Amino acid sequence: MDLMGVINLYESEELLQELTRHRPLAALPFGGRYRLIDFVLSNMVNSGIANVGILFKDKYRSLMDHLRSGKEWDLARKRDGLVLMPPSYSAYPGVGRCGGEVDSFFSNLDYLRFSRQKYVVIAGSSVLCNLNYQPALDYHQRTGADVTVLYTDNKCLNDCAGAVLVEVAADGRVTDMEVAASANRLGRLSLGMYIMKRELLIDLIDNCVAHGGYDFVKHCLIRRLEFLKVFGFKHDGYVARISSLSNYFQHNMELLNPNVWQELFSSSGPIYTKVKDEPPSKYKGGSKVTNSLVAGGCIIEGCVENSILFRGVTVHKGAHIKNSIVMQKGIIEGGVMLDQVICDKNVHIKAERQLKGDRGYPLVVKKGMVV
Repeated sequence: MDLMGVINLYESEELLQELTRHRPLAALPFGGRYRLIDFVLSNMVNSGIANVGILFKDKYRSLMDHLRSGKEWDLARKRDGLVLMPPSYSAYPGVGRCGGEVDSFFSNLDYLRFSRQKYVVIAGSSVLCNLNYQPALDYHQRTGADVTVLYTDNKCLNDCAGAVLVEVAADGRVTDMEVAASANRLGRLSLGMYIMKRELLIDLIDNCVAHGGYDFVKHCLIRRLEFLKVFGFKHDGYVARISSLSNYFQHNMELLNPNVWQELFSSSGPIYTKVKDEPPSKYKGGSKVTNSLVAGGCIIEGCVENSILFRGVTVHKGAHIKNSIVMQKGIIEGGVMLDQVICDKNVHIKAERQLKGDRGYPLVVKKGMVV
């Protein structure tokens, strides 16, 4: 396939600080045993893309540990494969700062110049879907577009902050783009995925740096919208945009719907993740589990309903977990009641505690805390 991928991790984490204080958004656990980056990376691999570069922003130790050589995604290759691009603090000579993603693109232009593929797809990690990029590339070539923006008709409703919104004419031409401050004024939500020729991307980055730009969407695309032939390609499948604590919780809970789970995890190909050799979960006598996702390695004696348990969670006898998310290695002692709660990794909830949040704003127990 004559298409390479770049995963741009310069994404807003402002409304997810409780969960991203010690990890990048791309490394945020999701759906029992996955990380957000698994979805876009798997989409690229399932589309036949063999050359993937990842543009890091900060706090990337945990993400590098998750990705390792890229073996789980068949990207541990002698040629092409997975290319990790840490942030640059010297994209501009003599300037000791780290700017936006354009600075990091600029400091990694050699990677783009020496790649063999004619086209590039740029995507972030915060929009989860299951798609194949080949139809979008075919559409891009057929229309003769300079840039093709992948979008969905789904509304972002109250979680529009930072979303890229587009207006698409009847012929498919993108007539307007904006980065939303709050309200959804334009009709369609961009998936944050852009296809263009690799040489055009290099020219856009060079031009943007020369004019003091630092944000790829605002300064490379929106500023030049009237000079570029930009078309939109609609994705009709399920889309989850992770931009706030409330929609992170909402989209996790939607996985309890078998139709949503099936579409997100297998409609255009499987979603791959780092392999951990956990034993099957153990359900002891008296345990009760209903409508829940339970990863491997869990030991359950209590009651779990409408919840998601990550690997290695222990639920003691008499504990009751409902409408909640408990991440890896959590320990929930007897007599505990959790409702609308997100427990980060390695959380220990002592006996007889009762924690309750709200569906619009779930209670978060931070990583490693003992309550």
